[in-house]
Amino acid sequence: MFVTDLPDTKSAHLSPEHSETVRATLPLVGENIETITRVFYSKMFAAHPELLSDLFNRGNQKQGAQQKALAASVATFAAQLVDPDAPDPVMMLDRIAHKHVSLGITPDQYQIVHDNLMAAIVDVLGDAVTPEVAEAWDKVYWLMADVLIKHEAKLYASDNVTPSEVFRTATVTEKKRLSEDVTAYTLTGDFSVPRPGQYTSVGVKLPDGARQLRQYSIIGGDANHYRIAVLTEGEVSTFLRDNIEVGDTMDATLAAGDLVLHEGDNSVVLVSSGIGSTPMVSILGHLAAEEPSRKVTYIHADVSEESWAQREESRELIASIADATMGVSFRDAGQRVNIAEYDLAGADVYLCGGVTFLQALRADIEALPVDKSPKGVYFELFSPNDWLVG
Repeated sequence: MFVTDLPDTKSAHLSPEHSETVRATLPLVGENIETITRVFYSKMFAAHPELLSDLFNRGNQKQGAQQKALAASVATFAAQLVDPDAPDPVMMLDRIAHKHVSLGITPDQYQIVHDNLMAAIVDVLGDAVTPEVAEAWDKVYWLMADVLIKHEAKLYASDNVTPSEVFRTATVTEKKRLSEDVTAYTLTGDFSVPRPGQYTSVGVKLPDGARQLRQYSIIGGDANHYRIAVLTEGEVSTFLRDNIEVGDTMDATLAAGDLVLHEGDNSVVLVSSGIGSTPMVSILGHLAAEEPSRKVTYIHADVSEESWAQREESRELIASIADATMGVSFRDAGQRVNIAEYDLAGADVYLCGGVTFLQALRADIEALPVDKSPKGVYFELFSPNDWLVG
């Protein structure tokens, strides 16, 4: 599922009265937003326990990551509505919309979120939530929801599916250990052709009966096969490693994700850390097969040579591209990525890794002289914390 359009944030406007109220209360809401969202999730899961067991990532909930993600998105959107100098959250909303369609989110579920979020705001802020304040923040929520719902409708329509049709039954036709902690799976089913860099949501039923979903980048695939690489680090990935074998089935969604290779002649610079290599290998595979004359630089950071799960495939792909270079750094050797050593001038740069890694890279890229700066920088983060680098 993919469209070239971005979410239409520019059509979202508050009335002067609502703007004044939101501007005046934004600091108070911001100070309490994490408490508000903790109360919100507690209320919502008490009323709808199936959402925690069958839809939301339980691991992120335990760590508080998902709460912080919601807090950041609502506050960022509200700030943009009342401050013309605030950054446009369009890319953040695009990532949220792609994540939603990969989970089959429906418009009616926004009402569930609204009702419990507004109740949580009242619980936490008490008398500060006058009818005027409640009305203004209600408007903020529905403006943001409207932007997302409309964009998600376009994404579903791009593959001519409804939310209930994004999940397909996938059969595991290959399972291969790539490293001590990473396993590759080939899934066969009735899919759509993925764009280089996209992901699929995999769903499994765990021993306690919960159906948990996780997103995994598609290393390569077509309309009938998705190949994914899974780092064993949580309950779903551990279940896959220990229980899923060739011939078994699982749920997998049609491809989604906004980190895709842009068309054109710009040179391509791919930078990854650890399992962040997965979308980069997908992009490399496409370039090797379809655009082998395009200039490509691949920069990868890992703990060690042994922990780099996709080293063989990456090197083979780089070798098959005429104008391609690779740089590798290993933390156990005291090495780090020095982005200034590479030619980024006018390039499309794609980043994937952890928060600290991406924050450092973004700072290094922004510090480059104008004549050495890339044309565009795009990223994927394997956690809900993308506002930290977006």
